[in-house]
Amino acid sequence: MRVVFAGTPEPAVPSLRRLIESEGHEVVAVLTRPDAVAGRGRKLLRSPVGQLADEHGIPVFTPRKPSEPEFVAALTELAPDCCPVVAYGALLPQQVLDIPTHGWINLHFSLLPAWRGAAPVQAAIDAGDDMTGASTFLIEAGLDTGPVYGVMTEKIGLTDTAGELLTRLAEAGAVLLEKTLDGVEDGSLQAIPQSHDGVTYAPKVTVEAGRIGFDEPALAISRHIRAVTPAPGAWTEVNGLRLKLGPVEMVEETLPEREIEVRKSGVFVGTSTTAVRLGQVQPPGKKMMNALDWARGARLAPGTVIG
Repeated sequence: MRVVFAGTPEPAVPSLRRLIESEGHEVVAVLTRPDAVAGRGRKLLRSPVGQLADEHGIPVFTPRKPSEPEFVAALTELAPDCCPVVAYGALLPQQVLDIPTHGWINLHFSLLPAWRGAAPVQAAIDAGDDMTGASTFLIEAGLDTGPVYGVMTEKIGLTDTAGELLTRLAEAGAVLLEKTLDGVEDGSLQAIPQSHDGVTYAPKVTVEAGRIGFDEPALAISRHIRAVTPAPGAWTEVNGLRLKLGPVEMVEETLPEREIEVRKSGVFVGTSTTAVRLGQVQPPGKKMMNALDWARGARLAPGTVIG
């Protein structure tokens, strides 16, 4: 099929690469979000998907909104058979959805109808799910409500961060997306409406949502930190200063809630249940470091609290 691929961040790259390398599909153009300012130099940077397209000489569209007349006209002229989508990052108007013969097929990183929305991987880890996966579905007007073509499953490890899990899902999901397009093209695959039961939502995770309070159960704290790692990142406050946090380890003993205890074996913090041992931390203006090195340098007074 002639396809126009829509995607923006790094997790969309494996799918685009697989379609570029496939024998059965031709990527005639790519739709991605506009170049964004990033880094210390504040330079305009192409999205990861846009960079890969550039490397292969594939035309790239970067409209601020996909409803812009110029883009609608260009897509109409291209007349794609299908538009596969992976984390594009903008709503598609109906006039654009109607252009490709086989519609827009989205690769979503959850087992729909669970975790519809912007952050399904983070939500699955935060909720303590032991299994997740990816789904391909036909995009319609609702939020991730379209009929499903195919699914694949992936176990969530006890120490998985959102970044680690998403990397695995992006690679396995690329295979699912290609097979979905194969099945749509030869007519062997039909989309099945989603169940009305088991619907959950995963809104975008904000920086503020990464704040960790140590007055919650240790298990909930551990899950939440892993869910927001690496982005937007977990953080808390100690003596009025922001401290970024890496994943923590749960231990069996108890300590006073939110109180920090520094030992030779590590830095421990009390929660509403058992204590946790801090892993990597990042004080303001410094790189990530072992929590024990940070605590020794900070010279924390006995009874210092966190969060």
